[in-house]
Amino acid sequence: MKKNMGSSDKIIRIIIAAVIAVLYFTNVITGVLGIVLLIFAAVFVLTSFISFCPLYTIFGISTEKKES
Repeated sequence: MKKNMGSSDKIIRIIIAAVIAVLYFTNVITGVLGIVLLIFAAVFVLTSFISFCPLYTIFGISTEKKES
């Protein structure tokens, strides 16, 4: 797996995941929607830690800085 995520992308994903987790655990979002968003947040955290997003590969996107 070639890294395709830059640091700003990773930070944004972790912030979004944290917001979703807080909303879920404070019962602002509940039920099926809450569980789906929690899984979505877990995927965001996982992809942030490994710096690789499979969807970016499919669409040919890379937010990683290019070496000059």
